[in-house]
Amino acid sequence: MGNSYAGQLRSTRFEEVLHNSIEASLRSNTVVPRPVFSQLYLETEQLFMQDGRTFNDDDDDEDGSESNSPPIPYQMKPPPEGCCTADGFCQAGKDLRLSSLASENLDVPPGFMLVGVKSPSLPNNLLVCAVDNRFLPDERGRNALLGFSGNCMGCGEKGFRYFTEFSNHINLKLSTQPKKQKHLKYHLYRNNQSILVKGAPICWRGNDGRIRQIRSSLSEGHLTSDERPLNPPLTHTPGSVTGSHVEPQTADIPNTLINGNHAAASSISQPPLNQSGPGRPLGTGAHANAGPPKKRHKGWSPESSASSLTENIVKSAQSTLTLSKLSVTSVITKGAKSETTSLQSSLQGSSSQLSPPEVSVTVPNQLLHACRLQPVIFKGHGPLPQLTGNTSDVLVSSLLQSCYLSSQSLPRVYQHYGPSPIQPLSAEMQILLTVYYLVQLGPEQVPLIEDLEQIFMRSWRESHLSEIRQFQQSQTQGTQGRHYGIEVLPTLPGLPQHLSLPPQSQQPLTPSQLPWLAQLAASSCGESVVMLGEDVKSLAQGLQQMFSRLLDGRLENTNYVVIIVTSPGQETQSCVVVTGKHQCRALAESMFSPSEGMKEISHQLHTGAAQELIHYCNSLGQDGNMDSLLDSASVEHIDASPPSSSQMLPEEKILKATHSPKDRPSPKDSQTHSLKDTPSPKETVSSPIESCLEYRVEWHEVRPIQLAVARKLLSHVCAIADSSTQNLDLGSFNRVSFLILVPPSEVSFQQTALHLRSSGVLQELGSSEQELVSQREAEHYVVKMDQSAQSRIDKLIQEAQTNSYTLYILVHDHAHWDISSTSCSNTDSSLGLVDRFLNSRHVKESTNILILHVTSFPFALQTQCTRISPYNEIHWPSQFSNDVDLYHERTRYFGVSELLESTRSGSSLPLMRYDSSFESMTSTLEERFPKLHSSVIRTTVLVKQYCVALMAASGKISSSHNLHKHTSVETMEIVQSLLTAVQQCPARHGHMVLLRIPCLALAAWAHRRLSRVRRQLGLEESFEIILGNPSQALTIGQTFIDQIRIWLKIQDAEWVPHTYLDLEALPCILILSGSEPLGESLPRSLKYCDLRVISCSYLQRTTLEQELGLAAYLVKAESQPPHNPGPGSNEIESDAEKLSSTDNEEEEGQGNGNSPSQSSQPLQPCPDSRTVDPLPSRIATSPNVAKETSDNVQPPSKAQIQPQTSSQSYSQTTPNFQSQPQVQRYAQVQLSSQQQAQLQGQSQPPSQTNPQSYNQTATQQPVSQFQIPSKSASSDSSSPRASSPHLSCSWARGFSRPPSVLLPRALYNIITASDSSGLPRCTSFLPHISVAWASSFRPLLSKMMTCTEQSLYYRQWTVPRFYHMDSSNRTEGRTDNFHPRRLLLSGPPQVGKTGAYLHFLGLLSRMLIRLMEVDIYDEEDIHCTAQVDGSQYHPPNAIWPNTDVIKTMPFDYTIHDPKYDDISIVYCPGFRADGHCMRQEDVYLRRRTARIKLSKYAAYNTYHHCEQCHQYLGFNPRYQMFESTLHAFTFTHLLLGEEIQLYFIIPKSKEHYFSFSQPGGQLESMRLPLTSDWSPDGIKSPIFMPTTGRHENGLFNLYHAMDGASHLHILVVKEYEMAVYKKYWPNHIMLVLPTVFNGAGIGAAHFLIKELSYHNLELERSRRLEGGSPAGDVWPFIILADDSCVMWNAVDNDKLSCPAERAVSLKQVLQHMEACPDLAQYSLCGIRKWNSRGLTGIKRWEPFSRGHVHDFLLLNVDRSQNIQYDQNRFTCHDVDFTLRLHSAGLLVCKFNNFSVMKKQIAIGGYRTFIIKTKMTDVSTSVGPSQYICAPDSKHLFLASPAQLLLEKYLQHTSHKLFPLSTKNYTHPVLSVDCYLNLGPEVTVCFVSSRPHCVNINTAGLLFSGLLLCFPDTFVTSGFLKKFTFLKGATLCVISADRSSLRQTVGRLELEEQWRFRLSDEFQTANTKEDRPLFFLTGKHI
Repeated sequence: MGNSYAGQLRSTRFEEVLHNSIEASLRSNTVVPRPVFSQLYLETEQLFMQDGRTFNDDDDDEDGSESNSPPIPYQMKPPPEGCCTADGFCQAGKDLRLSSLASENLDVPPGFMLVGVKSPSLPNNLLVCAVDNRFLPDERGRNALLGFSGNCMGCGEKGFRYFTEFSNHINLKLSTQPKKQKHLKYHLYRNNQSILVKGAPICWRGNDGRIRQIRSSLSEGHLTSDERPLNPPLTHTPGSVTGSHVEPQTADIPNTLINGNHAAASSISQPPLNQSGPGRPLGTGAHANAGPPKKRHKGWSPESSASSLTENIVKSAQSTLTLSKLSVTSVITKGAKSETTSLQSSLQGSSSQLSPPEVSVTVPNQLLHACRLQPVIFKGHGPLPQLTGNTSDVLVSSLLQSCYLSSQSLPRVYQHYGPSPIQPLSAEMQILLTVYYLVQLGPEQVPLIEDLEQIFMRSWRESHLSEIRQFQQSQTQGTQGRHYGIEVLPTLPGLPQHLSLPPQSQQPLTPSQLPWLAQLAASSCGESVVMLGEDVKSLAQGLQQMFSRLLDGRLENTNYVVIIVTSPGQETQSCVVVTGKHQCRALAESMFSPSEGMKEISHQLHTGAAQELIHYCNSLGQDGNMDSLLDSASVEHIDASPPSSSQMLPEEKILKATHSPKDRPSPKDSQTHSLKDTPSPKETVSSPIESCLEYRVEWHEVRPIQLAVARKLLSHVCAIADSSTQNLDLGSFNRVSFLILVPPSEVSFQQTALHLRSSGVLQELGSSEQELVSQREAEHYVVKMDQSAQSRIDKLIQEAQTNSYTLYILVHDHAHWDISSTSCSNTDSSLGLVDRFLNSRHVKESTNILILHVTSFPFALQTQCTRISPYNEIHWPSQFSNDVDLYHERTRYFGVSELLESTRSGSSLPLMRYDSSFESMTSTLEERFPKLHSSVIRTTVLVKQYCVALMAASGKISSSHNLHKHTSVETMEIVQSLLTAVQQCPARHGHMVLLRIPCLALAAWAHRRLSRVRRQLGLEESFEIILGNPSQALTIGQTFIDQIRIWLKIQDAEWVPHTYLDLEALPCILILSGSEPLGESLPRSLKYCDLRVISCSYLQRTTLEQELGLAAYLVKAESQPPHNPGPGSNEIESDAEKLSSTDNEEEEGQGNGNSPSQSSQPLQPCPDSRTVDPLPSRIATSPNVAKETSDNVQPPSKAQIQPQTSSQSYSQTTPNFQSQPQVQRYAQVQLSSQQQAQLQGQSQPPSQTNPQSYNQTATQQPVSQFQIPSKSASSDSSSPRASSPHLSCSWARGFSRPPSVLLPRALYNIITASDSSGLPRCTSFLPHISVAWASSFRPLLSKMMTCTEQSLYYRQWTVPRFYHMDSSNRTEGRTDNFHPRRLLLSGPPQVGKTGAYLHFLGLLSRMLIRLMEVDIYDEEDIHCTAQVDGSQYHPPNAIWPNTDVIKTMPFDYTIHDPKYDDISIVYCPGFRADGHCMRQEDVYLRRRTARIKLSKYAAYNTYHHCEQCHQYLGFNPRYQMFESTLHAFTFTHLLLGEEIQLYFIIPKSKEHYFSFSQPGGQLESMRLPLTSDWSPDGIKSPIFMPTTGRHENGLFNLYHAMDGASHLHILVVKEYEMAVYKKYWPNHIMLVLPTVFNGAGIGAAHFLIKELSYHNLELERSRRLEGGSPAGDVWPFIILADDSCVMWNAVDNDKLSCPAERAVSLKQVLQHMEACPDLAQYSLCGIRKWNSRGLTGIKRWEPFSRGHVHDFLLLNVDRSQNIQYDQNRFTCHDVDFTLRLHSAGLLVCKFNNFSVMKKQIAIGGYRTFIIKTKMTDVSTSVGPSQYICAPDSKHLFLASPAQLLLEKYLQHTSHKLFPLSTKNYTHPVLSVDCYLNLGPEVTVCFVSSRPHCVNINTAGLLFSGLLLCFPDTFVTSGFLKKFTFLKGATLCVISADRSSLRQTVGRLELEEQWRFRLSDEFQTANTKEDRPLFFLTGKHI
């Protein structure tokens, strides 16, 4: 009855399947089971993967089967001959396309439907056909018969019985087997214009209950939640087919539902109550879903939960979550408005706009009074009816509606992907998922929009799994890095797993099913969620019923009312009404913006609305009234007799007369803590004996990690300067100035100024001449961003515009605070000033202003419109890597990550916790006072608890009043620790308690109330109460100021503390107000951080983390060894770059390995172990010091040791300990028996020797069972402090202990919960109030993300709101509109960012000075005594040399360049040796340099960038960068023996310097000017710079040195370095040496340059002759310059009486030398080398001289034609060349009026050659003696050139080769035609054998040796016989091979006067292939 391939008959018998179908029909009241034939034929086997996703081979998607098996190959039958085969036409040639038939009248037979067929060849069109309705499924995907019956609507042919036949007829051209389920895609219908259009998709996918059988099979396994995997794989067993799958689970919808492709719910059963697991607390609202549903739900069982509940779902069920109205992209913060317009417009095609309702709903009068709540109505789908009447008692929010809309706004990439667009969730599915979410919430939980949004996303992703994966694969192919696309999350809070099954197993959810499915879901939770939908015809009717039930009290136990309206032919409408008291209050308060919330609180205080609450809290019930008890205590205090006046100082008498504690306790208070015997502070601190040796302040010390961050900042600045964008030219700045912008907090302002003052930065920058900077001077560089900052800002902008050589750094500290747009801020508000300043046009365009944002929470600055490049972000590094301290810090950071770790790392009291007693009190009062803001109630309760605790701990109130039951254990612990810490230190050091009250009005009231109680109890001298008002300066009492001055040893009587850091060790309660902390740092004496009053309404990541950041702390490193994780740790994150918390990268490196727990034995579990050892028992210093126990284990008061009273009171206020996490103590050790004996044997009152529990009935353990904690069991016992006899200071013991943090329970539950990625729950919240999510279709943050990846995540998925200052940073067509000079430094709170960036400022200043300076060789000339001639040849002010005079001047053979102080002295008859001889070991010592500031005429390397250099470096707009051509140039030279081919790389912009055969043709020559040519802006001589290894550091940028003059500059490079030089210097001409010169030295480069220049000169002369110019007029000079010449100087001729040098340009030097008369008479000219000694000490100044010149040469290639550089030389080639040039009678002139400065460059150069062996490329220590060997011997051959080995050998061993010449100047070694360095101890006499040469007079001179190096034919035996040698003198003859060596000996008749031995023949240590050199030695007879 159908195609054989459409489905195969199951192995199950027909009767069995039929029976199962009938049974399912009888059991189910929900969905009609599938027909038996569908079960028999349509149901194919499902494949289940490990992650729970199913694949159905039959129900293929549009893009093919989802199964892993390959598609079935299919070959279509060839069409009949002559038929039509065109796409979109049938074989009869008729058009079937919908676009063609849309308006045609089609004949559709009865019982048939028009269907759209999808053709793979026509993706954008459908084919129209008619199909029998019986073979199509209904709207639920059921009741479709197998087989096919259809007609062709083109040609009219009917009766196609097989879909295969029909697909051939309509030319589908399929490559896979035809299936109707795959190609019959859409219903077609006529619209209002009678046009045939595409309708709803045909739902082929059905479900026959197999999912139920899978769940039932899981439930039969009896898996508990702890036994189940987090995401169990669905399994399908054949044995479970019979019977089990038709058993519907009670509270389980038997079949999962689908609308289109959207996942739906199939179960609403909740997690069983007994599945919390060990150590996992039960939620307070866990009973909300307890018990089975009604009886008809027969299959309900606790194990058949909808999903395997992960831990985060369990936590979510018990957490008190808050619905943040700032979590959706399109929600405005004020009121309940939402920007739904844009979202609705984006959904035009999916839903039609409903007309506004005409019916209004009247809100009943006295609704708030009667119900004591203000209902919150969440708009859902459809318009909400108009509310009339008492509308003030109702709140309306569009938050849920915005969530719905954003979840339906698909990203464009999904809308346009694939042949058919991916559909969003349907309205029905959203409503049903919302019901499921509300059902699983506990009675105290508040719905959180993030959870619901993630549920929607999970359902959508799972329903489109294959499409999304295919899209992501197509997007990620070919890309690298992390892809932040849509990813499938394993679990989500509150979402049953079956809601997200793949689409193959789901069915559509129709509007008619929605009400009763929602009702079914709500029935499992009792009355918590009420459904109104079955009889409701409109939202107005539903709301009216809701109000009626609310007034009748029928919704007393109901938290949520869901109204659903489904009418045939209309879209579904819905709304949710919140009726739970707790939920209504939380939601109502969240609708206020933070500023509006503050105004509301202040209004309630000022109008007296809170007076009733205050009076109520003053009452203590049967125990009296708090005010009356205080008054009685005050009377006793006043009447107490003061001490004798003779025992008091005069100033103490005044204090004691008014405020004096009682002298002796009453008998009834003998066991309480009494402060009556405590000495006054002045008595204590005035005594030199009673001082605390432990006191120290360390906050101002710069830590190694801060230095590392400062260097990291500097490297980023250098990266900006080095980039090709030319946005920052560091070389153009000569100083640094800065301005630090801080929030408008006086304490933060003073704190930053204090850091700046102590950092030494102002002295480094030269801003202060004083050794100690005053506070006022430091304040000049810090600006509070308030209205007064505008003038300072304008002044800086003006300075930046006028001082272009100053680099201004604007530090925006606490950068997440003010990011408001100027356009959206009030003119009188301080908000928006940062935008007005930092984003102004002047600041952005100023190239000398650099902006540095500094923040702990950078999320607000990381949006799609951010101005900061991701490459300019600097994240605080991790201190540890694999438990190794990278920076050797003495401290370790303890931040949010570690606080969270303390909540789950052990079994004792965590550092972060909540106070259940306080929470229960506030909950009771919130119900009693529904109109008051919760902050008012919580603050009042908290202040009451502190007051009562003070009264109880002071001992002034009788214990019969049972005060302890009116406060909490936590508050009592805080107060007792505060009071007793002062007693334990002789200097009265104590702790700080931070009380965070955001509202200033409440904080001021709390300060007044606590101060009054303190005064009445007589505790004014025990501790201070400080009000931290951001807008006011710090104010404390004079008594405590005097204490601090003594502690800090401050002599200034006017000094007062300005910052909280100044309050180190001061016992105080700091009430910190302000809507958010503004960067105030807290001292390390902070012990308790009380955050119980902070708001739970604004759940942004920044808001939560900056409150927790107040407790961030630097702990002593030895107290927390990284290698010793606590026992609670079950994993260690070793990757320091991973993100474990919310702040920075470093915290993951600490991970559990940095757990605050120390390896120790845990406490014995007890029901109320929270009360055991309640005081600072997390830390102590030394276990063997018994005195400390008074602080560790506090004695109870009399009320506490009464069992009845204690047990009764604390059983009410202290919850079961299972409701709070069990964690390990911060550090614990167990007491030894000796220590326990010390504890029990101390001579103290009994109350202090018997530590008891607060709850005597809960804990009755002896002292020996208590564990006294210690900071470190091992380290402290050996530390110096552990052995100190005075460790009674509680502050000193707690110095390395992080503070304890108390949170509201709602926030605690949120913060400690984890999401599916393992990160804290708060990380998935909206990052900041000023940004919004870009899309709901976003992934969660991953635990494996680094901070850089986290930044990229926020940059992709967040957008700034309209009032964000970056909202205007949008440029069409650009996604990276970054400011080029803007950096972002992020690090965790209190980690030391201020010190880091201040140190960075100092480093930057030093670097700029260093950039403006350069290390110049500063060495005095050597062998100056050689200048014995005292004649003055030229006048001192002579401008040019006189040729005739120069000829008369003697040539100075002596070398004066200090770089040659290790070479042989050249003999000169008149030279007097100064005895200086460089030791061999000194040769390699660092040469002397001087740091000199660069002039404006300096040469630069590749790191220099400025605007003027753009065109010079290749940024010419006429030519593209790097555009150059390669030209070959060939010439022949006799010494080379063959043609040499050179290559010129010529940029397009420099081609005019060359002559070509034709444009773009063969290179002919390099153009040379004529001698008569002159230009004021041109240099005639080409400049050649040979270079190697210095592509980055060579000084090739001569633009500034030439002062803009045009010049021809050619770099001479080796062939293997051509590419890298071309890369760094694209606009420079390069001459590439031949390959044979790759291993050659500087001699080869100069030889080739000179010979090429002469060859070019001849070519130019020929070219000129052809042009008619005289040949001799061509300019014959070239410049040979070293690549390290940096600056040039000239002597002032006008000041020769006091000679001085000034910096001049290279242009001036060259133009002066080129203008010299008779310059053509000189063969070689040079200039002097600079040294700092300069001209001082010179008696006769000779402006010109004859002698050796180096480094910078002006060479006449015409006159020196016959003298060549030695191409084989590596060293001293210029000395050899100059000597041969002079001996040829050519003139050499040195211009002493000019000097050249040479920069020290340690990299590259021709002098750096490595001697390495032939066996390996690694350099080995080969001594000079190994450079040679005997011929034909086995020796270690070297891979260096033979000439280099010979030169190095002679340099280092000639004192042995020529023993008679060592230190014997009068008997030099005769060197013929060649100068070789024989070392500094040997003197060389150079003579030339050429005829008509100029040699020195050697008559009478006895030589100690003879050196013949490659002697030519000019050297004869007769020539040698002219010279006389000492007996035993050494001969050394060098030749290229052994044959020529013997020929030389014979030709020169050397054997007549010299004796040779066979062993005197040597060769260099080269192989034969490397052509070694040979030499022979002999002795004179």
